[in-house]
Amino acid sequence: MSTDEISRLAEESLISTACTAMEMGKSWMLPLDRTLSLVTETAGVEEFKRAAGQNDGIILLAPHLSNWEIFGLYACQNLSSTFMYQPPKFEPLDRLLQRTRSRGDINLAPTDRKGVSLVLKALQKGELVGVLPDQVPNDEGGEFAEFFGEPALTMTLVSKLIARSKVKVYCGFTERLPKGKGFKLVIHEADQEIYDEDLAKSVRGLNKTVESCVRMTVAQYQWEYKRFRRRPGGEKFY
Repeated sequence: MSTDEISRLAEESLISTACTAMEMGKSWMLPLDRTLSLVTETAGVEEFKRAAGQNDGIILLAPHLSNWEIFGLYACQNLSSTFMYQPPKFEPLDRLLQRTRSRGDINLAPTDRKGVSLVLKALQKGELVGVLPDQVPNDEGGEFAEFFGEPALTMTLVSKLIARSKVKVYCGFTERLPKGKGFKLVIHEADQEIYDEDLAKSVRGLNKTVESCVRMTVAQYQWEYKRFRRRPGGEKFY
């Protein structure tokens, strides 16, 4: 990209970030039916619902792209589901997240050993499990894999869940439409490499899956999230 193109993209990205922040009130505080009504277009939902209806267990990846709060609530309608989340250290905020994200009978599981046990049990019962795949894990729970050409510490949890439960994996997001026309919800099956028995290849497939979603609406990805803050050898990223 040229310098001017990068500058325009940076501006669009900052505007999108501000929109996401301002939308949190609608995501969290509106009655559920009004929140869901913000989704005005969909793509791939029918195939995803058919796969989820087979009760063989399914993993839904929800990267930090546009408004992932609305995405999770809409995608999990009428489905027994458990979503992993990272509890914030500020307890009042944690209570708010638990109350708002658990609407629609969504169960929440923290990103710790207890949470992993809960999601594994859910998959074994043929239910849906939601994961934010671009969270930066600790050293024990991650491997470095390329993400847009840069090494990024990437969670191995999804790959290990696939290996133990042999489930299908889908990925999706809600694209913010122009001029206040709501959101378009997009879901598609993950890159086939994510199912590879080789852990490094599976983790690479996870990042390729997220990349494919981001490329559909680059400016709406949460680039300010420090995805590359952990570097091989402890080097700094600028």
